[in-house]
Amino acid sequence: MQSANELQTWISQLDRRTYGIGVGLTIGIIGTTLGLMIALLGPWLTLAAILGALIGLYILTDVNVALYGIIGTLVLLPFGTFPVRIAITPTLLDLAMAGFLLVYLFQWMTGRRRQLQLTPVHALVLAYIMWLLLTFALGLRWAMPTSTNIRQFAETLLSIGMVFILSDLLRDPQMLRRLILVILLAVGTQALIAIGLYIAPDTLAENILVRLARIGYPNGGVIRYIEDNPALGERAIGTWVDPNALGGLLAISAVMIAPQIVSKKPVIPYRWLTFSIFAAVGLALFLSNSRASFLAFGAGLTVIAFIRYRRVIPVMIIAGLLLLLLPQTQNYVDRIFQAFRGEDLATQMRIGEWTDSLTLIGRYPIFGVGFTGTPEIDIYTDVANMYLIMANQIGLAGVALFLTTMLGIFAYGIHAWQYAKDDPEYAAIHLGYHAALFTALVNAVADLYFFRLDFHSSITWFWLIVALCLASSRLVLEKFRTNQ
Repeated sequence: MQSANELQTWISQLDRRTYGIGVGLTIGIIGTTLGLMIALLGPWLTLAAILGALIGLYILTDVNVALYGIIGTLVLLPFGTFPVRIAITPTLLDLAMAGFLLVYLFQWMTGRRRQLQLTPVHALVLAYIMWLLLTFALGLRWAMPTSTNIRQFAETLLSIGMVFILSDLLRDPQMLRRLILVILLAVGTQALIAIGLYIAPDTLAENILVRLARIGYPNGGVIRYIEDNPALGERAIGTWVDPNALGGLLAISAVMIAPQIVSKKPVIPYRWLTFSIFAAVGLALFLSNSRASFLAFGAGLTVIAFIRYRRVIPVMIIAGLLLLLLPQTQNYVDRIFQAFRGEDLATQMRIGEWTDSLTLIGRYPIFGVGFTGTPEIDIYTDVANMYLIMANQIGLAGVALFLTTMLGIFAYGIHAWQYAKDDPEYAAIHLGYHAALFTALVNAVADLYFFRLDFHSSITWFWLIVALCLASSRLVLEKFRTNQ
């Protein structure tokens, strides 16, 4: 504020000629810059860039707004990149996270934030990060990293590192509740986009999505079909490009939202609105035809029902029977049973990948082969199972460390639950966060996006849920100790 007053005083003391020259130069520079941007980018991208710059400046004034910017970017434009190509073209999520980190570090530098707030589980998260660094270094024996390898690995470490930052940042229940609200609105918007594009004619949907090519999205062949066969039906993708990745986002979000419908103190006072958003997210999940995500969604709801809200079990049973019996859902149900029987092409490909993965694990069981390449041409690391791709790249020891970390999170959460369950302020959000993490871990049995390095948004989403679990548990326990 003092600097602003000094600037105003200095400007007011300028003589008219100097002031006029300054105003003229400023107008000229702004006009030239806008003209050049319109010529290079076009009017719409120029408008988007200006709005983005204004939003970016606003984000730099408030760390909470910066965090909401990360969530909005992650959910709505997960694969967007900076529209102007430079030596290293950052993604929009990179820029959002960089702005968030800048504001957060500035708070430490100015003394507004003191005493890092962490949990015992963070020691396990740190050990996991160290193991990733070790296996990355060991993997350099087989192939030198490309700039893309280095950038994606650094993004992954940053995403995991957000667990430390968010756990420190989230220091009161209102911040946790507002975060649920932001996630609810952002995911609800993504669900409506996915449903709208699914309903629209394929040509129209394709034309809409290829407009995002200016910010790094594919410029053709965007619409996805079951087993890549148009005759089998379309799959909802929204702005996530991949229907399975979208399914993972929606399944986790729906489980996180579900307790709000029956909560004594929901984040949105209008239950009909919460239920409408939940229904839209559920419909978009169904239309994505991601069977792994849909089954994980069911598993997450089952956990919520048995732990806290047993009165909704009959409703879940009726919904399950309708899913099994309605003519409109028979193809979907049949595809689920085909997956369990291993009859469809997608499942058969997964089984082949799993078999090849076991071969790789047998040869390199402890440390895996790292992230930059494989030592033999007959093996590969990508496999549609997060735990197997982990074993391929960071070894069985890395998988054991990861699972130990997850068990630590749930053990810490269960300890906090004995106090949270009787607190209307915490009960729904605490249970929702932990059920969402459980959903992600179930979903990971048949998908790899929470670990595959080129899906930065999915990785960030997973570790964001981890951070929310730890933050909610810590706040519950702190409140209990304070009230003793």
